[in-house]
Amino acid sequence: MAKTVKINKCKVCGYEMVGYMGKCPECGAFGSFEELSRSSEGSTSERRPRADITRLKQIKTSNSERIKTSLEEFDRVMGGGIVRDSITILTAKPGAGKSTLLLQVANDLAAKGIKALYATGEESTSQVKARADRILKNISDDLYIVSDNSMDSVLGVIDQVGPDFVIVDSIQTFVLDSFPGSRAGSPTQTMECAYELVKVAKSSNKPRMVFVVGQMTKEDELAGVRALEHLVDTVLVIEGDSGEELRTLFSTKNRYGSTGEMGFFNMTEEGLLSIDNPSEYFMTRRSEGSQVSGSALTVVKEGTRPIILEVESLVSHSFTPYPSRIGEALKREQLNTLISILEQRGGMPLYDKNVVIKTTGGIKLKEQSSNLAVIMSIVSSVKGKAIPSGTVFLADVGLTGEIKKIPSLDGRLREADRMGMTTAFVPFDASVKSKFENLSVKRVRNLKEVIDTVLK
Repeated sequence: MAKTVKINKCKVCGYEMVGYMGKCPECGAFGSFEELSRSSEGSTSERRPRADITRLKQIKTSNSERIKTSLEEFDRVMGGGIVRDSITILTAKPGAGKSTLLLQVANDLAAKGIKALYATGEESTSQVKARADRILKNISDDLYIVSDNSMDSVLGVIDQVGPDFVIVDSIQTFVLDSFPGSRAGSPTQTMECAYELVKVAKSSNKPRMVFVVGQMTKEDELAGVRALEHLVDTVLVIEGDSGEELRTLFSTKNRYGSTGEMGFFNMTEEGLLSIDNPSEYFMTRRSEGSQVSGSALTVVKEGTRPIILEVESLVSHSFTPYPSRIGEALKREQLNTLISILEQRGGMPLYDKNVVIKTTGGIKLKEQSSNLAVIMSIVSSVKGKAIPSGTVFLADVGLTGEIKKIPSLDGRLREADRMGMTTAFVPFDASVKSKFENLSVKRVRNLKEVIDTVLK
């Protein structure tokens, strides 16, 4: 016998419950529950669906096919290319280059014979064409475009054209006709449109590569319900200020690859250009005799790739009782800790000095491996002496002032050697297995020894 059950569903995250609460226990939103009616037929056991059961060891696996593009940095973040039966969402602040990047990828694949469809609900076809004329040298014949905010129309075009690569820009502007009471961008429309695109990507008859552009909120989060991130295979984010050329692409979720990889691009008039040698980009080449104080080099790891990075410090006299501690590239608490170590273990008082830290290119210092370089850049600035050219610092510094080991040291040293560095300061007990052409490895025990050796 059919019964009607009253449930409450959160409009933000989709959490369901029988009772009512003012605050959603799943996402923390207030006043987000709405009452829905749901019919229930027969007993619970009668309504249970039957599923096929298979022993896990008997299941045959197949590696999903990956499609590579000409953008090496993009392929790196994707895990080596785009998986054919996958759905990816790309988000960023306005003007960061979301549409530009995907248009470049679409045209690149189309030039290789992969039919691509660009569906836009925000711009007209003439606006997209104007961007394409600016950033693309040759527009492929296999690149199609449709401007319509009806997801039903887009799905019809997909059936008609039969593309292998689909872009939907942006998901918050599309609506399905079967939900007339919901406006574009509402949780219902966003999720239902996304479900339809998942079906398109995972079709057994014709699997497709689907990319969805997602708008970003003022809190730098993907707009809409959190369930959208759980639904897709990969979530990509582009970071970079609109006034700067550098753009960083990384993933916060990737079912087919690592979430630690980062891709670097230059935003130019011709679109986003891959930075294929980041070490050259994130350091300043200075000729012998032109070194400046306050600069030190280290090697950080972004994903699986080591990158030489320049750390810059500016130390000035403070005219207030509370000197400034500004770390554009690291947390203020971490900077204060390193300054305390330098004062106590390095014998360098900074209680009346302002200290400002930044990195060339704006990369955030997320590893402890850069701590010795940060301290040595401060020492160099205080003493007004430049660190010798070709010197890199690869170590952490303990509260005792001792030089501590870091992971993946050999890979970092090989990158320093490849870039022509001549001297590397590492922990005294570090294990170094590689042999180098240009690099001399110096082992040090404590911070005072490093300061006395480098800046006599």
